[in-house]
Formats: sequence, structure tokens, C-alpha cells
Amino acid sequence: MRGVLRFLRRRFRGHESESGTDVATDARVRALTFWQRWYDLLPEVSAALGDGESSRVDHQLAEAVALVHPRLTFSIERGNRAVYALVVTGQADPELRPYTDAWRAAAPETDSLWEYHDAVPPVPDPTQVTVNLHGGKYPLEQVLVAAQVDAGLVDVAVYHPGFAELGEAEREALTFLPLHATLGERVAADRLGRVETAEREPQGSMDLLEFRDLVRGLDGEPGDPERGEDC
Repeated sequence: MRGVLRFLRRRFRGHESESGTDVATDARVRALTFWQRWYDLLPEVSAALGDGESSRVDHQLAEAVALVHPRLTFSIERGNRAVYALVVTGQADPELRPYTDAWRAAAPETDSLWEYHDAVPPVPDPTQVTVNLHGGKYPLEQVLVAAQVDAGLVDVAVYHPGFAELGEAEREALTFLPLHATLGERVAADRLGRVETAEREPQGSMDLLEFRDLVRGLDGEPGDPERGEDC
């Protein structure tokens, strides 16, 4: 098992930026710049999605998201109310919250094709999702999680057989993406403690649906028997 990558749960109490007004203004300007770029890119994005080649516009979208803040990440998912969902997230980093807030506030209204999220929502069945990383496909049904509950938080070790062929940054992405897809980013930030990448299958591991039932059970929520489609 590798060392700790980072903590999803961050606690920043009693800290406020001295230049909060400047940050908010800067964030609003950057958000508007993004949405102007989004409208320019939308025909190309729609064409790529229609061809089943969403990776074709990854670079252009990454550049557009970096206009808001270079540490933000994005994904295009299947929407709940629309066909597609554009997700731009700071991965629960409070320093990035003004930028995702401004991005979401300036977003268009949801229509039949697009909805917009500033945090990764849970998907109905994460085991039906396949993650694309640098041309490789990594089914989340192969993800196994070892979990230990400690004072209301859950420490986890995440394993995927594809870790062996990935670099460090890609392994980190394939560690956190399944957790966000399973729990949603906000629940993950609230409930997860230490998150590790496991090089070998951990003992006592479970699949992502069993893991979700475990975490929801901490709040007395019933398991979700529904099985959804790919995102």
C-alpha cells in the first residue's frame, strides 16, 4: 500500500482571505470569460460527443477551465435532467470555492442538453462507469475499496488492477474519481478521512456499491438498490 496521497477532508477554521473582495471580483470576471469561451466551443463539443469522441475536445476544454483557475478540473457526465452534465470542481478545496461559486452563478439555465455542476454528483451505478485516461479505458467495476470507520470518518485504500500501468498523477486520478462517482464530491469531502492508493488488492475489500452502502449507513440512510447506466 502506498503512502497517503492527500486528505479529502480539509479543515480551515477561522481563515478568511484579506483580499476577499478582490478574489470575488476576479472570480466573476474569470467565470464570464469561461462562459464566452464555452459558447464558442459548444459546436465543436457537440460534434465530438455526437461522434462518441469526447476526448477530442479535452485540450480545448481544459484551457477554458484554466481561465477560471488552473487548479480546477472538469468532466462531462451523463446528466440527471439533461443529456449531458458539465462538472467543474475544485475537489473540495476551500481556496477554490470562490471560483466555482462564480462559475456556477454565471452558468446558463439547465436545458434539454446541458446541466452544470460545481461538484461531482454521485452516479446511479458507478460500477457501470468507465474512466478514460490517456487513451486507456479503466472500468470502475474493477475498483475495490478497503474501508475502516474511525470517529465518523472513513479511511479507505483504493485498488484498481490498472494502477500498475499508470503514472503517479493518473493513479491519483483513478483513486479519487471512483470515490467521487460513488459518493458525490461533497459527501466524499465530509465523510472520507485518509485516502490511499493500494498497489495490491487489499484484504477485506468491497466493490463501490457495497462501499456506498457502508458510508450511507453512517447517516442512517438505506442502501440504494438502483442500477443506472454509463456516464
